[in-house]
Amino acid sequence: MNRYSLAAAMFPLACVAAVFIPFRKTSSVHAAPATAPVYDKNENLLPPADYREWVYLSSGLDMSYNPKSSGPGGESMFDNVFVDPQAYAKFVATGTWPDKTMLVLESREAKSKGSINLRGHYQGTGLMGIEVHVKDETRFPGGWAFFDFDSPSVHGTLIPQKAPCYSCHAAYGAVDTTFVQFYPTLLPVAQKRGTLSAAFLKENSEPAEK
Repeated sequence: MNRYSLAAAMFPLACVAAVFIPFRKTSSVHAAPATAPVYDKNENLLPPADYREWVYLSSGLDMSYNPKSSGPGGESMFDNVFVDPQAYAKFVATGTWPDKTMLVLESREAKSKGSINLRGHYQGTGLMGIEVHVKDETRFPGGWAFFDFDSPSVHGTLIPQKAPCYSCHAAYGAVDTTFVQFYPTLLPVAQKRGTLSAAFLKENSEPAEK
């Protein structure tokens, strides 16, 4: 995503460090038929089919490690995170992500005026960006990679390994470079299974008593 963060939540995935811009209209392509990553001949990632039918992990409103607003005009935005069902089941059982895991970060406009709503925000139909965090241990250095989609119907391009999202996830991801700390149903699993990273545990430990 141009704003990146799969940042956090800022994504809980996340490279969004810049600014998101609305998707460009492009010709459609076939989506990946399965929940495992599929690549084209140019090593681009095919868009995951029906990812909104996957397991929903969390939503964030205006989350970012960038001090500036996420939206191009300062507007609020929601981030929604989904994971493929097989990876979710494996995480629940072990507290770790299996190879071929795919996490999708979807950003949507936040609206406040509409119908009977008088306070707060709800998600609009405007899709601002999609980014996919892929675990493919034989393909990528460190085992993980981020792909940015200019449209939900075109192949995703690989975000370079030197992008800040990689180092951020490596330094702050609670489990295997992923922001499990922002996933309320999975953080307790990682705690129970003892798979939280040493860096996360240190950052969130209680200060020593004097």
